[in-house]
Amino acid sequence: MTSGFSLPRSVLQSLTTTRRPDVPMRVALRNAAAVAIPLAIGVATGHEGVGIGIAAGALDTMFSDQPGPYQQRLQRLFLAALAAGGAALLGFLVGSHPLSLSLATAVLGFFGGMLVIFGPDIARVGMTSMLLLVITAATPLPVGQAIGASLLIFGGGMLLTLFSIAAWPLQRYRPERHALAEVYRGLAILAAQPPSQGTEAPALSDAMTNLQHTLLGRFHARGRAMEAFRVLLDIAERIRLELITMQEMGFDGSLPRMIRADAARVLRGVARALDEAGPPTRAEAALKTLQASEQALFGQAEPSFASNHVHALSGQLAAAVRNANWAGSRGEIRAETAESSLPAPLRSGSALAAIRANMIPQSIAFRHAVRCAVVLTLAVAISRYAHLPHGYWLPMTAAIVLRPDFGATLNFGLLRVVGTILGLVLTTLVLRFTPDAPWAHIAVLAILCVGFRYLATAHYGIAVAALTGTVVILLSFDGVESAAAMSDRVLNTVLGSAMALVAYVVWPSWERTRARAALADMLGAYATYLATLAGPATPRERRDARTLSRTARTNAQASLDRMRSEPATPVHLMEMAQTLFANGNRLARTAMTLEAMMDDMDDFNRDLVWPLVRESSAALHTLADALRHSQPPDALPDLRSRQREIVTALTGTRGAGMAQQMVTVTDRLVDNVNTINHILQRR
Repeated sequence: MTSGFSLPRSVLQSLTTTRRPDVPMRVALRNAAAVAIPLAIGVATGHEGVGIGIAAGALDTMFSDQPGPYQQRLQRLFLAALAAGGAALLGFLVGSHPLSLSLATAVLGFFGGMLVIFGPDIARVGMTSMLLLVITAATPLPVGQAIGASLLIFGGGMLLTLFSIAAWPLQRYRPERHALAEVYRGLAILAAQPPSQGTEAPALSDAMTNLQHTLLGRFHARGRAMEAFRVLLDIAERIRLELITMQEMGFDGSLPRMIRADAARVLRGVARALDEAGPPTRAEAALKTLQASEQALFGQAEPSFASNHVHALSGQLAAAVRNANWAGSRGEIRAETAESSLPAPLRSGSALAAIRANMIPQSIAFRHAVRCAVVLTLAVAISRYAHLPHGYWLPMTAAIVLRPDFGATLNFGLLRVVGTILGLVLTTLVLRFTPDAPWAHIAVLAILCVGFRYLATAHYGIAVAALTGTVVILLSFDGVESAAAMSDRVLNTVLGSAMALVAYVVWPSWERTRARAALADMLGAYATYLATLAGPATPRERRDARTLSRTARTNAQASLDRMRSEPATPVHLMEMAQTLFANGNRLARTAMTLEAMMDDMDDFNRDLVWPLVRESSAALHTLADALRHSQPPDALPDLRSRQREIVTALTGTRGAGMAQQMVTVTDRLVDNVNTINHILQRR
């Protein structure tokens, strides 16, 4: 039985699905400028070859211009430019030697494919290296000329790097401010959600994880403002816990809704102040409104569970407003920032250890690397021995299309073909009807380059059309006629996409073989989070455990998305994975509610609740191990009986409101664990 995968439906979705562009227009403009300006200068001075080389280097390095601290961006772009220059030099030197070229493409294809284990940014460097190798191999050069041409390509990458970090001295903390603003916007969405929705803002978890790495990673900025940023990070975590607690405990009614709406306005004001590096004027006004609502709701009332959490939320929002003012470009804080490093649980291991661990046929990265090596080498051999005109387009397409998972390979292949045909046709028409002047063509190239960079994540097919047009115009300055090469490029694009897809089908790495492990990692991370809450742990250790569980959840979500796009996924596996993921989300929210309630517990409550939490953590570890090994789980302790004992012990105690909340949250915890156990027993 299959999951109902439909090729026609998948094709239609690929062609029609668009997303909101996530590349700021300023990034697209500066990237296009790094391509168009050197070409224009080269044309103006009669050195078209120099301009083409630098423009090509900038174009190939473009996708490494990603958000992040300036120091991290500098290193990433430098490595991308260096890899592009080195691969180009290798291509120029071995292009006329078929055996050496085959060996080079196999080695570079394998190690370029292995870079997927380090994430998409580093993987792009590997793909760029493969592209430059096959493109430059089509025009072999003597050693002296090869070195000069490779330096031009490297120089183009460094020019784009200069454009990317030009604002560093003037806006040193801009990446950190924008990462914080993204989190506070996500918190505003969460605050505005009614309790009945019961779901967290989708982008908030990713934004929180990215912020952790931006502020605490090894590329973090250094300066007095960084202390305010880290304070704002800690406040954001606490606000998130309070908002989730208020949702989980079902705070509703007109006044609680007013509190949430006011909180959302405060959070949006803080985000705006961080974006603009200005004072949080709007946030301050919204905070006064919230404090008035708080006074009207709880001013004369006896302390209760609800009032305690509303007061806590109000205080945290006030702290966020205060620190947003200090973090602005017009403000300073007095304390000197201390050196920080990414917490130990979040640090990645050595690159060599990661590669060694993935050198097994079961590894997705290893399989992808082998496919890249074989397909790239075959594509180069076919283009050479079949004497395909503009044959470099064949291995270039195969390298771009081939992805570690089936769904992405299929979508990229389809959109690559459609986009290439569309781009070739439109560019030929545009060049025919525009003035036969280099300046007009450079202007069209710049517009297409902006479109490609801006739309690449919104709709790859449209972006490829713009990229194809950019490359065609760039090559036209080197004497390659666009109309004459159209049919050749279309043929090579179709062949390259087909080769990539066939390679995946011949030796696949289906996500359905990994989904259980990803879900087991998620359950294990949740178990560790619960154990950290119940044991003696510092606030930093709790934060680290929470961050790890968030990362595991994101990985599990990505695994489900990939599995959903694969053919022949068993229905029962897909259903189990989706059900486990949904119940895992409920469990995570229960754990965060427990963490938010910690300060309200007295010793009596802690002695009652934490043993149950520890038992629940151990039970989750048991369930995670059973899921990972595809075995029925061992019998779990009777958590429900333990929870009933808590109910009995809390009956008639002082602080009825708090006691009721403890009963509710422990009931949810036991229900979460038992539901997951039931799902695994049933499957």
